[in-house]
Formats: sequence, C-alpha cells, structure tokens
Amino acid sequence: MNCSELYLPLALGVPFVASLLLLVLGRRLPAALQTLTAGAGFLVPAALAVAAWAQFSCAMDPETGYAYLVNLPLGLQAMTGEAENKPVYLGLLLFMVSGLLGVFASVDIFFFYFFHEFALIPTFILMLYWGGLGRKVAAIQMAVYLTLGAMVSLAGIVLLVLWSGAGSFNLLKLKAELLAMPMEAGAQTVVFGLLLLGFGVLVSLFPFHSWAPDAYTEAPTPVSMLHAGVLKKFGLYGLIQLGALLLPAGLAHWAPVLFWLALGNILLIGFVTMSQRHLKSMLSYSSVMHMGPCFLGIFAFALSGGDTAGLGAAVMMMFAHGLSVALLFALSHAIYRRTGTLEFAENGGLAKYAPVLGGFFVAATMASIGLPGFANFWGELGIFVSLGQLPVWKLVLVVSSIVISAIYGLRAVAAVFFGPASENTAARGETIRDISPAERLVAVVLLAALVAVGFYPRLVSGSLDAALPKEFPPTAVGLRLCPHCGDAHATTGAHPEHP
Repeated sequence: MNCSELYLPLALGVPFVASLLLLVLGRRLPAALQTLTAGAGFLVPAALAVAAWAQFSCAMDPETGYAYLVNLPLGLQAMTGEAENKPVYLGLLLFMVSGLLGVFASVDIFFFYFFHEFALIPTFILMLYWGGLGRKVAAIQMAVYLTLGAMVSLAGIVLLVLWSGAGSFNLLKLKAELLAMPMEAGAQTVVFGLLLLGFGVLVSLFPFHSWAPDAYTEAPTPVSMLHAGVLKKFGLYGLIQLGALLLPAGLAHWAPVLFWLALGNILLIGFVTMSQRHLKSMLSYSSVMHMGPCFLGIFAFALSGGDTAGLGAAVMMMFAHGLSVALLFALSHAIYRRTGTLEFAENGGLAKYAPVLGGFFVAATMASIGLPGFANFWGELGIFVSLGQLPVWKLVLVVSSIVISAIYGLRAVAAVFFGPASENTAARGETIRDISPAERLVAVVLLAALVAVGFYPRLVSGSLDAALPKEFPPTAVGLRLCPHCGDAHATTGAHPEHP
C-alpha cells in the first residue's frame, strides 16, 4: 500500500482513538498526557490534510476521478476555554472531528450519512453539559429538527439506491449507472424533493432554519465553530454530489422553489440578523443567511443547463464561510473572556484595551462581507456571475446580501470596539489584556488561509475547475426564463400560466 493511501484512514482514526482514550481513561491520565493526546488528535489530521492537498493532483485516479481512494474490508483546534472535566470535553470534540472528517472522505453514501449522525452525538452532549443558559431548549429543538431532516434525507438516499438499479450505496457505481441510464423524470422529482427537504433542514434552508441560531448561540464555542463551519456543509455537499449530478431533472423541477427559499435566507434572515443586539446571536443568524448564496450556486447549475461555474462558486463559498465563521466565533469567545458579555450595549471602546483583537475582528468581518482580498469574495462573485441570466430585479435582491452583511457586520465592529467605552468595559479596563498567543495562533491560521485564497484563488478553484466539468457533464434538462414573469421553469414542461 502506498503511504498516501493511509492519509484518510489515519486522519479519521487518530482523532477517534484519541477521543476514546480521553473519554475512557479521563482524569486517570496525567495532565501532560491528556494535552499530548488531544494535541495529536487535532494536529495529525491537520498535517495529513496539508500533505493530501499538496499531492492531490498526483494522487488522482483517472478512472474514478478520486484521490486517496481506499476500499476497507468491512465496507462499513477549536478553543477549549475553561471547560470543566476537560478530558471528556476534549474527547467529545475529537469524536466530533473524527465524524466530520468521515463525512467528506466517504465514497459510500451510507457511510457519508452514518458519519454525519456519528458526529452529531457529541454535538448534543457538548451542548447539554457545556452550553449556555438556554442550552436545554436549544438542544431539544436541534435534536427534533435534525432527526426529522436526517430521516427524510435517509428516505431520499434509500429510494435513490433502489430506483437507480445500481444495487449499491457506492457513489462510483451510482454515477456509472445513472449517467448511463438516468432515472425517469418523475422518480427524480420525488427523490430530489426528499433530499432537498432533508438536507435543507440540516443546512438551515429557510423556513427550516430556526434550530440553527439558538443552537450556535448556546453551544460551546468549539461546537459552534465546527458545526457551522464544517458539519453543516454536509447537506450542501449531498445536494451537489447526489442531487445536481445524479438527479438533474429533479433539480430542474425544484429549482424555482429552491431560488425563493434561498432568497428567504438572504433577505428575511438577513433582516433578522440586522436586528440582533447580541454578538454570538448575530453571528449565528449570519451563518444561516450565508447559506442562501450557496444554495443559489446549485440553482445556477440548473439555470445554465449544466454549467458548473455556479457549483464551483458554491464550493468556494462553503470553504470561505467555514473559515470566516469559525474565526468570528473564536474571536467572540475572546471578547467574552475579557468583558464577560456579548451584548452590544455592554461593550464598546474595547479597541483601546485590546487593539490586536480588534484588528483581527475587523479583518474577519471584512472577509465575511466578501471584500476583495479574502476567499469569500471569489465565492460570492462566482455565484453572482453564474446567475447572470436572471432578470435585473432578481439579481439586485441576490446582491443585496453584500449590503445586509456590511450593515450588521460594521455595526457590530462599531458597537464592540469603537465609540465611548461602556460602563462594563471601563470598569474592567485595567484587567483587560489583548489577545493571547494561543488565541492569536487560531486567528492567524484561519485568517491566513482566507487571505491566501483571496489573493490566489486557484489554491481552491484550480482543482474545482479541473474536476467539475469532467464529473458533471452538461444536462439536457435545464431551465428557461418565462418572458411574462421572469421566473425560471424546467424546459421539460410548460409554464402553468403562460404556455
């Protein structure tokens, strides 16, 4: 076996083993060994990810289009803060990391689904034991929504396998079967509808979003970083890999609905975000809002009849949003540790006491808004360009996401770091210290990645541009714009009002 074939098994296995050691042995391990075990669980997958990225093009299998593909015989740092019972806390985080790595490393869609559920178990436990004051209600609400979404998406996956004729959950076999002989259009409509509803709940697509803001606000900061930044992309990844690729007629049927729901994320959730007066709550709602453009990238694939530019931009947006929202959650935790509150009214003037922290927060906010020089810019720009066929008034509504983001982002910067110091900040002024070396390391790593891709987007887009057109052949099922109402409808059927 080539050494590179061990990258994914090790990346999944090391954090899993580390989590078991911390959960089972717990405080019986010396403190130094606890730290070493947790460090290995977080750092080994990170190092393997860098190595895999550097060798990705050389490791690509031309027959399957995948790199580091391994057939297993069974077929089957976020910031820790001052958590109590730290071995269990770190063990659960590593358990979560192992699951989310498995999600995006799986080619078998059963395990793709299984690892997502695997990663949710520690998410609930961490929220219940280490979350905020409203953690119980938020955890129950999250459990109800995500269980419903998981069951619906599982039904869609099972029907996809049964109706495809492939007789396997292996994505490579499903691709080969369905690209050679697509499913009947009606069956595609049913399956894609189930996947859209199920994955939509998991990704917080409007109006199935209400679980996410409360969950991210009440969850411990590392959980908010990992779930909002990485695990929530499970549903978008599923809609691209299973929906856009294997069910183009189903996507075309549901695309008009998808457009308006995604616009609900941008406009309605955007306005709710603007009304927030609590920093972490604002960041939680903004995370939901930014899923709207990602869904529109998938919509653009149908609108163009198979042009993959929108899908590539959606993946870039997923990558950039994951980094920027994780950075903002980490910095909000740093603010809370210094002022004891995240309420706008009780903060103010913090830049006087923590200027470096303020600088990082301003940069992270600029990245989230989508300014040039950050990775988010290329994701948003690509999505906007891919929607160029839409009427101008619809494009204006979509592009308004930049204005909305700028309003709530800059207001948060002004409220927390500038202006006169609040009574709370002034009272703590002598004890406030700037961002610590450990906090700075997290911020530098995340911000450096955003800037690197912002100035050289081919670090991400290069492999996307090479793989997507090859993996996603043009589809005969596209959309047309109605000349009467400007709405998009599948070319396979007439407009119900304007034949």
